[in-house]
Amino acid sequence: MKVTELKKKTVLITGCSSGIGEATAFYLRDRGWTVIPTARKEHDLDVLRASSFDPIQLDLGDSESVQQTIQECLKRVPEGLGGIVNNAGMAMPGAVEDMGRDALRKQFEVNVFGQQELTNGLIPIFRKQGWGRIVNVSSIYGLITAPMVGAYCASKYALEALSDAQRIELTGTGIGLSLIEPGPIISAFRRNAAVAMEEDVISDNVRYADSYRKEAARRKKQFKKPDLVNRPPEDVAKRIAHALESMKPRRRYVITLPAHIGGFMGRFVPAALLDQLMARQLPK
Repeated sequence: MKVTELKKKTVLITGCSSGIGEATAFYLRDRGWTVIPTARKEHDLDVLRASSFDPIQLDLGDSESVQQTIQECLKRVPEGLGGIVNNAGMAMPGAVEDMGRDALRKQFEVNVFGQQELTNGLIPIFRKQGWGRIVNVSSIYGLITAPMVGAYCASKYALEALSDAQRIELTGTGIGLSLIEPGPIISAFRRNAAVAMEEDVISDNVRYADSYRKEAARRKKQFKKPDLVNRPPEDVAKRIAHALESMKPRRRYVITLPAHIGGFMGRFVPAALLDQLMARQLPK
């Protein structure tokens, strides 16, 4: 991947209300970057302002909001945009048979369509500059599929395919594109997924309604600490910084031990055996 040195350390980061996005915003600012964070809710925007950021309101599920963010970003960076970190996303847990059209559409609107629309809207400025970085936060679930999160896996597989195609299409432009593939990261992501499941999946008519209700309640109470399996979001922020700053950024950054194991299993474990292992995660 042939890229050129960045001439302006400015970056747009989506999904900065918590977790990876928030950690990356602070980490890059400490490294001298001018950070433009985004969040969807007004409360989260106020929290970012209280930390001396100047955030932009962005709802990736709303095309008008995406276009407004593109225009606002272009106004703020007349000297050039160093990169974009596409971190914002959501998970819609549940069995595939329980996913209605609206739930699937919402999953893809945020994780795929909105993210790609934002990226495509900023690529012209990168092309004009002759330099820039695109960092797409995917997941180990973009490399291996698990039951009960099929919609989320599908959205990440789509993101991986679009990213691979776009990276090749940008050959020779001075624009680098990297994928970040984390495993378990300590954040509010699982609790937010529980809320999404309650709003868009759970009803008395779905197959696993009782299991969903128990799982949603469990996730809301769950609190994890960093260990060998679950890593803090700062671990991801460091890899994102490398993808932005390196003259030769990697195509992929796999983060956490489970992600490395899962990636290996997805490539080398026979499908029949993998099915048996994954089936153990099904609700009883």
